[in-house]
Amino acid sequence: MKFTKDQISNITIRHIESGTINIGGELVCNNIALTTNGIIRNWQACVIEELTEQDLGPLFVSEPELVLLGTGPQLIFPPRELFFALARRGIGLEAMDTAAACRTFNILASEGRRVAAVLIVKN
Repeated sequence: MKFTKDQISNITIRHIESGTINIGGELVCNNIALTTNGIIRNWQACVIEELTEQDLGPLFVSEPELVLLGTGPQLIFPPRELFFALARRGIGLEAMDTAAACRTFNILASEGRRVAAVLIVKN
């Protein structure tokens, strides 16, 4: 799947395929977290079904209004408590497959929204 529209954000996902994501011309082969300002390379992936609020902590620095959780090639729901924990912070959480999360990230970033994403590239 290829994306071509230029975005407002410093981070633009250009292309995704099995095992890699092209972010602004850079190929990424590991699970990552993004904000509209940058890539969080040291994000420690864990099992989606066991994600906690603390696992998403590095994203909170950018004060996102929404966190997208790209769970790989198929949708996997995180714990229900994670949705509630982020809602208490005033942050929405949307889980979807990684390709959908990439498309959604680009759209929301282009609208100037404060969005962050965790993208599972490899399970």
